[in-house]
Amino acid sequence: MKRADNNIFFATNDGQGRGGTYVLRIRVSEPTSLVFGGFKGGMSIEVPAGDYVYVGSAMSESGSSCLARRLLRHATRTSGQGHLIRHSMLRLFPELEIADEDIQPPIGKKFKWNVDHILDLPFAELNSVYVLRSDLRLEPIVGDLLEADPATSIIEKGLGANDRPGSTYLLRVDADEAWWSELASRLERTLIANENAHLARS
Repeated sequence: MKRADNNIFFATNDGQGRGGTYVLRIRVSEPTSLVFGGFKGGMSIEVPAGDYVYVGSAMSESGSSCLARRLLRHATRTSGQGHLIRHSMLRLFPELEIADEDIQPPIGKKFKWNVDHILDLPFAELNSVYVLRSDLRLEPIVGDLLEADPATSIIEKGLGANDRPGSTYLLRVDADEAWWSELASRLERTLIANENAHLARS
């Protein structure tokens, strides 16, 4: 997996399209209790301080559902203020050929996904992004991989995966930096293995 920046990791096997799957690394520096919109009837959920992963995908070639715009949305708070990583996204996404040169951050962002509520916290920071550009929808595979990892834990079942009952795509991570360094390689191997399997079935 190419390290496009200190905080942005990028992998592609076929080099086609502007869609794909991604993993966010989010650092929450203070413990909090948070309501994730209408999730579980507006129940307040304890969110301990620490690192979190969120798995998502954006498969469209253009518009708000393309990969670059989805990631810029995650890197923007509802106030319009950007996470520190947003500057690198604006610079690198055109170089990585997943965005046009004139890509702009969203205006008037509103809460839509569970992860929005964490990313809007003043004491939460989107630290790193792992991008898998592929026409295959790898979100369920990557989500299951991380959910099964012994370094991750579920703070509330189903959080971040409303479209896939029984899964959880927002997970707490208790691991050292070696785990995060290895994550890039694990994700790239997952990308290559699934695309090769897809080609073999075609």
